[in-house]
Amino acid sequence: MDLLPTPSQTVGPFFHLGLTTDARSIACMASSKAKGERVWLCCRVFDSEGLPVNDAMIELWQADADGRYHGGNENPGADPECPGFGRLAADDEGRCEFETIKPGRVPGPDDVRQAPHIDVAIFARGLLKQLFTRIYFANDPANAEDPVLALVPEIRRHTLMAQQDPSRPGHWHFELHLQGEQETVFFDV
Repeated sequence: MDLLPTPSQTVGPFFHLGLTTDARSIACMASSKAKGERVWLCCRVFDSEGLPVNDAMIELWQADADGRYHGGNENPGADPECPGFGRLAADDEGRCEFETIKPGRVPGPDDVRQAPHIDVAIFARGLLKQLFTRIYFANDPANAEDPVLALVPEIRRHTLMAQQDPSRPGHWHFELHLQGEQETVFFDV
């Protein structure tokens, strides 16, 4: 009997069925006791046509208000009230909302402090591997000094910026465009 390889397929929308159940979804990344400025971050995922991706899953990682990541022995002084991890499935409008604190500046290359940012992994249909990007906060003065953001062509940096909602203090919006003219800058990590 000859064995033939089966065709490869992309990951279907099935991964979020097991990872974003009520027990495994994590919308609150920092408790109400965490130090720092409280923020709500609404993320939306769009395809190349500008249509919402309703079966995407987003994972976020961030530092605490002092720029320390939770977990491991590397940062024993990290705020225990800010685990800094979130995971949610997108709704029918490609949207999900996280509650957290604005992260502090973390050391970067050559010990230059990076601007406050949140690391992002996007899982969606048609992707063999997740995509990685960052969310920066628009108009933060530290953005001008960030060594990673400086690697991104200036004309594309806006794709990494969360925008503050002027009608709701502490609320930010971030759009992830998987392809197309407004495609978000993704990092090869």
